[in-house]
Amino acid sequence: MSDVTFDFQRRERIGLGEAVLCAGKSAQQIGEAIALARARRASLLLTRLTPEALSHLAPAEQASLDYDPRSHTAVLGGALRKPAGEPLVAVVTAGTSDLRVAREAIRTLAFYDVAAREIADVGVAGLWRILMHEEELKRYPVVIVVAGMEGALFSVVAGLVGGVVVAVPTSTGYGAARAGETALHAALASCAPGLVTVNIDNGYGAASAALRALAAQRQLAGAAVRPAFEPGASG
Repeated sequence: MSDVTFDFQRRERIGLGEAVLCAGKSAQQIGEAIALARARRASLLLTRLTPEALSHLAPAEQASLDYDPRSHTAVLGGALRKPAGEPLVAVVTAGTSDLRVAREAIRTLAFYDVAAREIADVGVAGLWRILMHEEELKRYPVVIVVAGMEGALFSVVAGLVGGVVVAVPTSTGYGAARAGETALHAALASCAPGLVTVNIDNGYGAASAALRALAAQRQLAGAAVRPAFEPGASG
């Protein structure tokens, strides 16, 4: 009996399909999820798939995946295409140490054929760096901010732009940063109104929040009730 029960109806309900969180799963369990998706000819996003975990998969399973070692994400269903059109989401990082989480968000958005603009290493230790991008950031309906340490960048960005701002605390930092807890508390305690916060290192969750916000924007504009996002992998 398989350990995996796949929710193939999730896309019908909420517009976002089920992704496979590989952390904590055995190679057999990950392989079972891949087999279930392949049987339905369905594309599939896998997150937190480390290079070591990838190496434990069967050769045929490894070959079927478009793997990105920086973000620890993989896509079943063909190479992940670069989304067409102008970016709808900006993904901002406080430091280069936050890029793995940021790239998880960007790859998730690309899976749903939504382009993103990456702006890296603009933390508040040099405030001029983020201020250089202020006018550009105001043009995006959604801005994802990825930061560790004290998480100050969340409030700075949310106080500058009018779009939806999603804070992603990361485990980057020393000592009192407490593996992301300090940044998480900073985001939750922010005085910037309407700042949305996801869990520590959860780039996937931030991208999902961005996709829901974009879908709501389309609905308010009179578009289809359900999001028009389609997986970006070729079949």
